[in-house]
Amino acid sequence: MFPPTLFHIPQNLMLLLDGGAIDQFKPIFAQATGMPIVASENTATIALLLVAVGILGWGFYRAREFGKLGILAWLQSVALMSPWLLFFGLFAAGIYLNLVAVLLLFVASTGLYIYLGRQLRSSASDAVQISRDPGELKSRSDENSSADSQPTPAKEVIKIVTSPSVTNELEIIPVPVEDLKAIKGIFGIDTYFATETIPYQDGVILKGNLRGDPEQVHSRLTASLQERLNDRYRLFLVENQDDKPVVIVLPSTNDPQPTTVSQKILAVVLLLATIATTLETGGLLLGFDFFNSPSRYLEVLPIAAGIWAVLGAGESARRVVANRYDVPLSWPFFIPTWQIGSFGAIDRFESLLPNRKVLFDLAFARPAAGGIVALTMLVTGLLLSSPGSLFQIPAEFFTGSVLVGILAKLVLGSALQQQIVDVHPLVVIGWLGLVITAINLMPAGQLDGGRIVQAIYGRKIASRATLATFVVLAIASLVNPLALYWAIVILILQRNLERPSLNELTEPDDTRAGLALLALFLMIMALLPLTPVLAGRLGIGN
Repeated sequence: MFPPTLFHIPQNLMLLLDGGAIDQFKPIFAQATGMPIVASENTATIALLLVAVGILGWGFYRAREFGKLGILAWLQSVALMSPWLLFFGLFAAGIYLNLVAVLLLFVASTGLYIYLGRQLRSSASDAVQISRDPGELKSRSDENSSADSQPTPAKEVIKIVTSPSVTNELEIIPVPVEDLKAIKGIFGIDTYFATETIPYQDGVILKGNLRGDPEQVHSRLTASLQERLNDRYRLFLVENQDDKPVVIVLPSTNDPQPTTVSQKILAVVLLLATIATTLETGGLLLGFDFFNSPSRYLEVLPIAAGIWAVLGAGESARRVVANRYDVPLSWPFFIPTWQIGSFGAIDRFESLLPNRKVLFDLAFARPAAGGIVALTMLVTGLLLSSPGSLFQIPAEFFTGSVLVGILAKLVLGSALQQQIVDVHPLVVIGWLGLVITAINLMPAGQLDGGRIVQAIYGRKIASRATLATFVVLAIASLVNPLALYWAIVILILQRNLERPSLNELTEPDDTRAGLALLALFLMIMALLPLTPVLAGRLGIGN
């Protein structure tokens, strides 16, 4: 079994554990997952179901005013939540669905989500075609001609409301006259019909009407702008606060800057610290303090190497995708921790992203690669586990994660009914890797999960998801110091969303949307603990 010293050296690992959960054995993973071993009863499940149904009802009320498009979007939400509602509803009623049934529910809901997405886009396209009335185009063309007869750009000024008491203050557009004239010249009735010019930072906002597919329009406007002004400006196609498309043109001097020398030095220091903490984690798992016995590095090296494999796979995958899209990345800033070696890495994009598809691919690459490596090690370790394996752990160890508990039940079977279970070291390393991956998939700020939500659902939903994640972590921090740690990290380092892509209007395809749902689903499954009732139905523990 675990050496007794494992539970005495890292005193901070004991803060989360419920005193009546496990008296003799208290796994390190209770704090790693952020969940106590003893979970809530069915009343919590029923409460969650009621909250989910209330959210769906409120969503339907809001969707009705948008007609068919709103109802289709609401049905997509129902498709996403229906497997969860059905599973937990039956569970609260005492009916347990096996793993195959759960997977079938998830596949069916994903297929329905994709089908509804196609119907939604088709209906939106039809609505756009209907709105393109020839009479309207003619009137707007006349309006454009009238606007061209106004004073030249050299004398153009814009009314800006700066405060309730100042309503007619004139402000000159901060773009040179000749550049502004060239910028206005790229627009047309068949791409984007500009009707109003407003100064914004060092550039301008051009309000108007989008006349075509956003991706094609953005491509044509960008090519025309580059032809006229070379690489001096960047053209953004985004939504304003009224959910209407607008064009923003900013100087290229506002582009993200390369990593500085001091930042590179910090990245190296954090990397060395992460190497040290992963070695210490290996020592704690083996029952000794590595820093007090550095000569035993050969014993902890395999465990540390497993953690490095998860981190390295994720970083390598992201850089392969970044090279494919020609997006330079900063050096990774690893986050060392005593509990599980590392909490992953923070990096930033050193150039603007062309669209939300690229943002999703870059955000998804790291957790996908790291998660696959961790999951492979976990399953391999379960398959290699046998009586006499290196680690002997209590069966309650497997109730700390729904995902790990189900996989352990499928592979180990009746062995989980014993008080102590012999497992291969890869089980421990694989779970650590899953925890690292799942933490970075939390839908907040510039974490991988936050970037995924922003890419699929847009900036408004991403902002709300970030706030909701922070609130949940703040509440959980009352009983869990690890949650407080992550709440502080998000508040200080990761609270801001990723900067907008050049084309924010074109949404990723349904395949990417399905992968996003799968990633968020597995994140919850990895961090959510088994309830005592479900653990009993799976036959885990006595």
